Amino acid sequence: MKTPLTELVGVEHPIVQTGMGWVAGPRLVSATANAGALGILASATMTVPELRSAVREVKSRTDRPFGVNLRADASDARERVRIIVDEGVRVASFALAPSRELIAELKDAGVVVVPSIGARRHAEKVAAWGADAVVVQGGEGGGHTGEVATTVLLPQVVGAVDIPVIAAGGFHDGRGLVAALSYGAAGVAMGTRFLLTSDSTVPDAVKARYLAATVKDVTVTTAVDGLPHRMLRTEMVAALEDAGRVRALAQAVRRAAGFRRLSGLSWPAMVREGLAMRHGKDLSWSQVLLAANTPMLLKASMVEGRTDLGVMASGQVAGVIEDLPSCEELVTRIMSEAAHVLRTLPPP
Repeated sequence: MKTPLTELVGVEHPIVQTGMGWVAGPRLVSATANAGALGILASATMTVPELRSAVREVKSRTDRPFGVNLRADASDARERVRIIVDEGVRVASFALAPSRELIAELKDAGVVVVPSIGARRHAEKVAAWGADAVVVQGGEGGGHTGEVATTVLLPQVVGAVDIPVIAAGGFHDGRGLVAALSYGAAGVAMGTRFLLTSDSTVPDAVKARYLAATVKDVTVTTAVDGLPHRMLRTEMVAALEDAGRVRALAQAVRRAAGFRRLSGLSWPAMVREGLAMRHGKDLSWSQVLLAANTPMLLKASMVEGRTDLGVMASGQVAGVIEDLPSCEELVTRIMSEAAHVLRTLPPP
């Protein structure tokens, strides 16, 4: 299936595996790439040397195109861009809009720039700055999310920009891919669906927790870092929501202390990191600290398997996913389903 996305990045199928922190490592990314889709390596949870090593590991596992997700506001963003350029990575994706200068630097080196956005005006801005495509995530998506459903946001963005638009939030099968294409998208991006594959390194106990979830078990909370965050409802989330300010601050300080030991950051540096993530919101001190060490709360679940101590970002589709196929099986199934739907559509 050829679309503007497949032609832009050189993949076989219009499917993207998103750059999920602690989840989208070399094994998952290379398995996605070998299945003919676009795998995105998550770099925000890696040091610069770890990123270079991870990129080289992906290259040792596949000769297909893949991408790296970057934090545009990271102090070492240009070092990471240099790795992408030096190592010949095909795509750079961003959770926050990169600057006009950063986009130009990547494009000059032949790298495809694909920011993720959650509003039409953001898509218009990055398109005007030279982005090659955008990922549009509706409110159904996991992690930090907005209030507008994909079915409303996607056609808005498609009508506003003239670059390929990739739909995210609520996709997990071939029917969804066809629906996104009918809205004018060039493909779909999926996080939770790729997390729940046999190629994902997420611990089995955590995957079982996702598979057992119903749609009602996926919630949006601001208790973690003060921003709307879609995740599984767990004991940890319930405790944060029920805690008063003093108790929440004590919990945040304990977890921040653990993150400080692992990261080597000083307390002032951690506070500055948390404040930088406020995005103009009026956050409590507990939320500022939690914002700074949210990556460690995700690591507790996604790496260490501690569902009692961590948070599990999740799209609403977790409530309808029931199996753990390989990436190859998943992509093949999605494309087969999409072909079937297209064949059985009534003639215009």
